[in-house]
Amino acid sequence: MKVAEKIERKISRIREGTTFMYSQLDIDQAEYNATAKAIERLIKKRIIKRVSTGIFYRPKQSAFGELRPSEEELLKPYLFENGKRIAYVTGASLYNRMGLTTQVPKTIKVASRVKRVTTKVGKTQVKPIKSYVEVTNENVYILEILDALKDFKTIPDLDKKSGIILLKNKICKLEENDLSKLVRFALKYPPRAAALLGAILEYSKNKASIQSLRANLNPLTSYKIGIKAETLPTAPRWNIK
Repeated sequence: MKVAEKIERKISRIREGTTFMYSQLDIDQAEYNATAKAIERLIKKRIIKRVSTGIFYRPKQSAFGELRPSEEELLKPYLFENGKRIAYVTGASLYNRMGLTTQVPKTIKVASRVKRVTTKVGKTQVKPIKSYVEVTNENVYILEILDALKDFKTIPDLDKKSGIILLKNKICKLEENDLSKLVRFALKYPPRAAALLGAILEYSKNKASIQSLRANLNPLTSYKIGIKAETLPTAPRWNIK
C-alpha cells in the first residue's frame, strides 16, 4: 500500500472535530516526506485543516455547515504531553466557560508548571502563565476554581452575587478528598484566594476545612475584592472588603 493511501485510511478513522499530530499517524521516519506531501494534498482537498505547524483536524459537518473544533480541542496538543496533562486553559476563556462572564477574550491564557505555551489558534493569540501547582487530569477542576477565586475581582462583567453562588455550588459538590486538595492548593495561591475560599467554606457551614486557611493568613491584611457583607455574610470575618 502506498504511503498516501495508508495516511488517508488512518485519518479517515480519526473522529471529526478531533485534532491530531504526525505522531498519532504511526509513521516510519522513512515515510515522513511522503506523509507530509499526503497531508498537504488532503489540506488542499479540504479533507483536513491545519491548526498550526504539525497539528491538524478533520472538519465536522452539520446541517448548518462546517463546525470548528472547540477551543479546548484545538489546544489539546499543547495541554497534553505523551498522553499526560501538563497544562490547562485559564483566564477569561475559563471564566466564560464557567459562566462567570459573557465576554470572549482576544487572547487565551494557558497555565503550566513545565511548559510555556505560546502559539495561535486561528487569529487568537495564546499566552503562557505559570501554574501554582503541577497540573494533572485529576486536579485541573480544582485549579480552575482556585483561579476564579484568585481573579474574582478582575473577572470582566461579573455579577458578584451570582459569581459567589456559582463558586459555592461548585465547591459544595466536591468530594472530601478533592475538598482537601482545594484547601491545600489554596495555600500556594495569593492570600486573597485563600481568604475568599475560607469565607465561602464558612458560609457553606463547612468549618472543618478552614483552620489551615486562617492560620496562614495575616490577620492584619485586608483583601479588597469588592464583596459586600450582603453578598457574602462571612466576608468581613476574612478581612474581605
